[in-house]
Amino acid sequence: MNEKNFELAKKLRRELHAHPELSMEEVWTKQHLMDFMKEYTTKWEVVDRGRWFYAYYKGSAPKKKIAFRGDFDALPVYDDIEAEWKSQFDGVGHKCGHDGHVANLCLTALEIEEQGCENDVYLVFQHAEEIGGGGADCAVLMKEAGIDEVYSFHTGTGLPWDTVKTKAGPMNCASKGMEITLVGTPAHASTPENGKNPALAIAALIEAIPGFIDPSTHKGLILATVIQVNIGERAFGVSAHRGQLLLTIRAEVEAELDELQENLVNLTKEQAEMYGLEYSFAYYDEFPETYNHAEAVDNIIAASETLGLDVVLMKEPNRGSEDFGHFTKYATGARFYIGNGVDYPPIHDAKFDFVDDQMKTATAIFLELIK
Repeated sequence: MNEKNFELAKKLRRELHAHPELSMEEVWTKQHLMDFMKEYTTKWEVVDRGRWFYAYYKGSAPKKKIAFRGDFDALPVYDDIEAEWKSQFDGVGHKCGHDGHVANLCLTALEIEEQGCENDVYLVFQHAEEIGGGGADCAVLMKEAGIDEVYSFHTGTGLPWDTVKTKAGPMNCASKGMEITLVGTPAHASTPENGKNPALAIAALIEAIPGFIDPSTHKGLILATVIQVNIGERAFGVSAHRGQLLLTIRAEVEAELDELQENLVNLTKEQAEMYGLEYSFAYYDEFPETYNHAEAVDNIIAASETLGLDVVLMKEPNRGSEDFGHFTKYATGARFYIGNGVDYPPIHDAKFDFVDDQMKTATAIFLELIK
């Protein structure tokens, strides 16, 4: 690797870290990345797609089209690091390593700029991963460009340094936030029979959850986590008439997530009819199942072993969600973790900071995958 290229990418990564932007607000971040690509490369076509962009390299003798995706949004988490590149914005920080993911795409671009390659390469710079919104927007490129393979890496906390971890099949669970609202009519607390109170309906929904997620009736992991219950007002003379139940529903198999949602919707309707309530549903932070294709995982393993890296095959998918699953619906692909140390602060922790040297490993793997 050209050390000058690495130093440019490191400087870029730290600039991104100092200027984090939340999902759907990444205006400066996107422009700064586009400016970097235009300033330091001449053989890449940079294509602006609104909230996101991609860069394209025409191979010398292309046999396939290969894409790499990096995300660039930050989190609403305080940045508690002691470094010159500490976040300049209170309560916002690159606590998931996305600054490193996209800086690594730029490092890959710089290396290919010098070395060249036979295959066509697309670098996808994605917005809004943390809320599950960006992946669906960017994945259209897989169809438009006819991408054959797509890959993405994530920094892996709690994993030995430079160890690669992945698996074939479900890699990350599908999930979404589900808001159930039930509305009746108020009444004096002494005559609750004159009103319509949603409390018992919401209680029935919560009570039904263990049956809906019984592991003996499902192929994979399935969860419904109660996030918030809000019924009535703090007024002891009034019987509650409005309630909300917020859940995060999650499943290893996307079809089973759909089934869980359908069960919750149907029971809500039954309870609403029983108690004379109006109902509505809203959904947030929707993530698909991220499915790794076996062929792509084999490629990651082969590339890692060529570089002398240890590989760990996961036995179960990660419960946390990832919108990279949108990409692997349209192209053969996989995502993988690269370890940054067993005792390193975990992602989403205020002390977390992407380790710059990890870009050397990630770029080396990407270049092997291109071959």
